[in-house]
Amino acid sequence: MKIGMIGTGRIGFSLGPLLVKNGHEVKFGSRNPELVRASVAKFGTGASIGTVREAAQFGDVLFTAVPWHAVPETLKDAGPLKGKVVIDCTNPLTSDMGLAVGCTTSAAEETAKLFPEAIVVKGFNTIFAAHYLSGNLGSGEQRLNMFFCCDDVAAKKKVGGIIESLGLIPVDAGPLSAARYIEPLGVFMVRLAFVQGMGVQIGWKLVNYPSSAVPGTGAK
Repeated sequence: MKIGMIGTGRIGFSLGPLLVKNGHEVKFGSRNPELVRASVAKFGTGASIGTVREAAQFGDVLFTAVPWHAVPETLKDAGPLKGKVVIDCTNPLTSDMGLAVGCTTSAAEETAKLFPEAIVVKGFNTIFAAHYLSGNLGSGEQRLNMFFCCDDVAAKKKVGGIIESLGLIPVDAGPLSAARYIEPLGVFMVRLAFVQGMGVQIGWKLVNYPSSAVPGTGAK
């Protein structure tokens, strides 16, 4: 799939190369493409670099790999977004690692309001860049889960396919309003890692026990 990675920070330069490694074509979008051209060249033949607008035009699916407060300005620079699937992989953090947006709305929903021509998906905000860099996303029953949500069925299918291509287990969390719950999960993960000192090796795993293993849920 053709993907526009909007941003060349920790997420862009960890998730982007992993996408390339797994067969996707990725154009990285930067305000200063020449500063990172040599780095992108090391990611392989499926990687290229351009401006934010060029990356947005290239990708059928776009990732917003910038700080959440920079998303509105960055997507304005991206140009026309009609029909584009935009994956908001940001976490709305305050300076003290709290939740800046939540409960009655979400960063993803606010982005969708600002850019109604785009198809906004929430996802890729609950796994640390270190996992993408190492490629250690679990295996077998220990594969990490990726929660995502959106109001568009076709977009969900695309994003679910990308998640599976990386070896992760996709978890469809429902409509875009479910970002109100997915974003706190991402912020909570940050707090566990950096405030509680657990480190970035942690990840989310959703366990689905057989009904027979849970008292009161088996057949009568």
